[in-house]
Amino acid sequence: MSLAEAYDRPVTRRPLVPPYPPRAPDTMTAFGRMRAMRESGLASWGQRAYEEDIIEGRFLGRSSFILNSPEAIRHVLVDNYENYRRTAPTIRLLRPVLGDGLLIAEGRAWKHQRRTLAPAFTPRAVAPLVPHMIAVTDETIAALKTTAGQPVDLQAALQRMTLEIAGRTMFSFEMGRHGPALRDFVMEYGIRLARPHLLDLVLPLSWPSPQDFARARFRKRWTRFIGELMAERRAAGKNEGAPPRDLFDLMGTARDPETGEAFSDEQLGDEVATMILAGHETTATALFWTLYLLALDPATQQELADEVAGATVNGEPDSERLKFSRAVVDETLRLYPPAYLIARAAAGPDTIAGLRLRKHDVILIAPWLLHRHEKLWRDPNAFIPARFMPGAPPPDRFAYLPFGVGARVCIGAHFALVEATLALAKLIGAFRVELHDTGPVMPIGVVTTQPDRSPMFRITRR
Repeated sequence: MSLAEAYDRPVTRRPLVPPYPPRAPDTMTAFGRMRAMRESGLASWGQRAYEEDIIEGRFLGRSSFILNSPEAIRHVLVDNYENYRRTAPTIRLLRPVLGDGLLIAEGRAWKHQRRTLAPAFTPRAVAPLVPHMIAVTDETIAALKTTAGQPVDLQAALQRMTLEIAGRTMFSFEMGRHGPALRDFVMEYGIRLARPHLLDLVLPLSWPSPQDFARARFRKRWTRFIGELMAERRAAGKNEGAPPRDLFDLMGTARDPETGEAFSDEQLGDEVATMILAGHETTATALFWTLYLLALDPATQQELADEVAGATVNGEPDSERLKFSRAVVDETLRLYPPAYLIARAAAGPDTIAGLRLRKHDVILIAPWLLHRHEKLWRDPNAFIPARFMPGAPPPDRFAYLPFGVGARVCIGAHFALVEATLALAKLIGAFRVELHDTGPVMPIGVVTTQPDRSPMFRITRR
């Protein structure tokens, strides 16, 4: 019997359905939706958004369209992607921490950055960085062994771990001295400045909102901090004739293959900030949700531990044999996509699925909705890693978007999946993970899909 046939058979045990936010009333007013979005972007969608292909509405005087149709999504993100730009609120919220880096650049600037950075994130370029990932994960496991049997905040431990991986893969030095400052920056921005206010949504980008003044002050301190990290790495030098040892080497020597142009110092700083922030925060969040799900589902956790035990060679898991581990990561990214919303504004008129769009109309593609849509998935709210095992029917390419799709697909997707899969395998290979705090943990959407609180776990050695 094939895995695809096994997946289609009735399951012998009921799959886990983790807690998820209540659906908003479909009759909620625009003001009510804005107020809900202030607390969590996930709280503003009603049941229709999980059932219909396209939902047309009005938002702040403009037409808006929520797309759940894979064909419509392909049109926006692939076939006619140059007609759809980041919205003003998105740029307003992200630019203070990412500058004009790859994630929010547009047009020629984006093409230059993408072409220049691409060689640094190929599988071949990522492979030499894997020892950094393994070393930091081993250090984290050693530290966690001292807490075995006691309540432990795994979310904080994972954030420290992925930050350290980001620092070492970027700069080849430990983040012990800089980690607390970097975490403080991330927490400060997330709590004080990342939540949109009404004026952030309604004002043109050229008109600063009251929050923008605070964001500008934050950016001055943030860019100075990134500059200090870069200066420290440059002071360490580079061995002449040696291959690049980290991402900073790769990015600093990279040249646009069409123009030969390198990054300016300011551009390099924005790329460094983008890679450190986007890399460590999203991976830490994905690993947190994975361990939360496995703590709620001991049978799946044991299945993963058994795979790791059988795939370990000379003390290290063989990544090529971690099929179920990777499926668990993929299913977690379906239920808790780190980037829960992709928002675009039409640069010119267009037609999507027979609907006429005007310039400035807003397109919303929400992986959170798409991944739980009742037409696209069986048991959409259930945790079923078998969906992603080899031999199972693959999801539609435009129905599963944890890293986006098309020209602007996440450049670090391979890096993130390698890191998450190896770290998960080593953690579950070392520990049995249980929840000490049994209250439900609810996802909220604030820039990324975060837990509403950090529950305490209990870990025991295997």
